[in-house]
Amino acid sequence: MHGHSPFHPGERQIQSRLGLRDKLEEIGQRVIHDHMPEQHREFFALLPWLLVGSRDADGQPQASLLWGTPGFAHSPHPQCLRIDALPEADDPLTANLRTGASLGLLGLELPTRRRNRMNGPVEALDDGGFAVAVRQSFGNCPKYIQVRSWQAQARQGGALEQGTGLDQRWLRLVEDSDTLFIASRHAEDIDISHRGGRPGFVRLGRDGRLWLPDYRGNFMFNTLGNLLLEPRCALLWIDFASGDLLHLEARAELVWPEDYAEPAPPGAERMLALSPGRWRLRRARLPLAFGAPEPSPALPTQGN
Repeated sequence: MHGHSPFHPGERQIQSRLGLRDKLEEIGQRVIHDHMPEQHREFFALLPWLLVGSRDADGQPQASLLWGTPGFAHSPHPQCLRIDALPEADDPLTANLRTGASLGLLGLELPTRRRNRMNGPVEALDDGGFAVAVRQSFGNCPKYIQVRSWQAQARQGGALEQGTGLDQRWLRLVEDSDTLFIASRHAEDIDISHRGGRPGFVRLGRDGRLWLPDYRGNFMFNTLGNLLLEPRCALLWIDFASGDLLHLEARAELVWPEDYAEPAPPGAERMLALSPGRWRLRRARLPLAFGAPEPSPALPTQGN
């Protein structure tokens, strides 16, 4: 990727606003690859799950989750990741998965806080899974990830509930959460990223929007840069006890400190205000059981 900036105009705009543009360009050229380094190839093969960002026919991002026996995601060569799994019929990914479609992939190893991202187009699709060609591959810092052990656990697979807008059927899951995933896009490219905080870090505002703090991270601003240019996004919450999966479409507004109507939570450098749209709540789907969370040492404390 040498000679071409790995950052699009939205990312560059935020980097420039914070005086980090030149520094981040140098870092990006060094750490964002057009192939998967060997340690990334080995890493994905260790995982029991894979986060997937996609876009529907109207350009709306979607956030999804696939799972399988470790090794179900594997890299036959540095320019490809093969996933031996397909989404369930009511997963938003099902309608978006086709040859040539761009996907954003996130590998997250909860017991170690390791995470790596890979974006690219689907180059093959068959009855057993699909393969994604590498457009960008890079690691993410382990900040704000809660350590959780996991083990396989069979689940029956529950009902699908659907609706639009804020709903009490899923609000408690959101308000009690310490982890979520957010899918966003720039043009045809899709990203999916992790967000973490102390339980309750996502709050329902008096304006009916969900307020998500943005803490200090790696300063690349992949997600925020996308949302600056395209406010549509999708969020995924996991109920780590029941295996429920909540898929929520939203529109995001990036709010800077000088525009806060109320004091920001500790550690927040910016806020995302999320207007809920269509949602799907897929009951008892994830066939994994998790241990009690060990909070990230990077999480802000009250009074910081």
